[in-house]
This record gives sequence, C-alpha cells and structure tokens, in this order.
Amino acid sequence: MHMTDSTADISFSVNFDYRCPFARNANEHVVTALSAGAPWSVEFAPFSLSQVHVAEGEPDVWDAPDKRDELTAVAAGVVVRDRFPTLFPGAHVALFAARHDHAGDLRDAAVIRDALRAADVDPDAVFAELDAGWPYDVVRDTHERWVSEHHAFGVPTFVLGDRAVFVRFMSRPAGDSKLAERTISRVLDLLVDAPELNEFKHTSIPR
Repeated sequence: MHMTDSTADISFSVNFDYRCPFARNANEHVVTALSAGAPWSVEFAPFSLSQVHVAEGEPDVWDAPDKRDELTAVAAGVVVRDRFPTLFPGAHVALFAARHDHAGDLRDAAVIRDALRAADVDPDAVFAELDAGWPYDVVRDTHERWVSEHHAFGVPTFVLGDRAVFVRFMSRPAGDSKLAERTISRVLDLLVDAPELNEFKHTSIPR
C-alpha cells in the first residue's frame, strides 16, 4: 500500500499514556516513520488512563494528591516535548520501554529518571519543570479537550481535523521505517477516505 495524496504532507495528532502497550505500539510506529522522513506534522498529546478509570463519585485524578505520581511519567513526556523537542522521540520511546521492556513502575521517579537518562535527557532539568507544576496542567487541559472535542476514551487515539479514531496495533515496527509508514498511512487513509467505517475488529487474534 502506498500513501495516497490525501494523506501526504498532513498534520495529525496521536495521544499517549506510557502504561498502555497499544499506545506504545502506535507511537513507536509514528516515531519510527518520522525518523525516516515521513511527511507528517504530528502532535503527541498526553492522556490519562487514571482519569478514564476514576470511579463514579471519586475525585478527578487531577484533584487527588495521592494519585499525582500516576501522572508524572506523562507529564515528564510533556516537558521533553515542549522544552527539549529534539530529544523527545528518544525519550518518548524510552519511557514506553521503561514500562513494557523493563517492567518498571512509572510511579517511581527513579524509573522515569533512568529512562530520561537513557535518552540523553537531563532528568534534573525535567523534574525541575515538573516541580513547577505546569506540565500537569498541560496533561489535564489536553486530556479534557480531547474528551470534550473528540470523545476520546483511551489510547491510542488518532485525530485528523475533526475526525478521531481509536486504533489497536498488535505489533511494533521493529525498526522497519517503511512498515511503520505504511501502518500509519493505512490509518490516515481510512480516516480521510472511509468515514463510514465505524468499527473493524477481528473476532480472534492470530497466534
């Protein structure tokens, strides 16, 4: 499948929470394709699975001080994205790897620091920004905007214009940039050309 003219040189967004393996797969495809020159402008948008799973009657995760550490990894990703953008792709992949390759607890600041260090990001600089509080505000504002504007309910969700779709990729790109670009292009093609396709889900997973 070749990328169509309708999905070349476009802007889209994809959200993330580092705890989700499917978000890891999708974001890794995007990062891999971009690193090889895919002609896209991409916004990587923070999202909180903790907030999605707040029980009725319980306070929002933003308003629960004992839950703040559940937001720290995503907030750290926001810091690198906004303050050290050239280092973001590596840090983004490393933070996913901390959870899914190394079984780290992303509520543990030491795990986050190690992941940042592995991506050549100064963890002290990132945590100084976290201490200032603004990254948590960005996570909240972005999450709430995606819920209100796009009806987002999880990760990974792709947004192109006024269209949004939740997608689960079962595999990673494994460094294959052509595969990564084809994979993401397929999603973008469907978003642009097949808005009538609301749900397409395999009833079983091939083994």
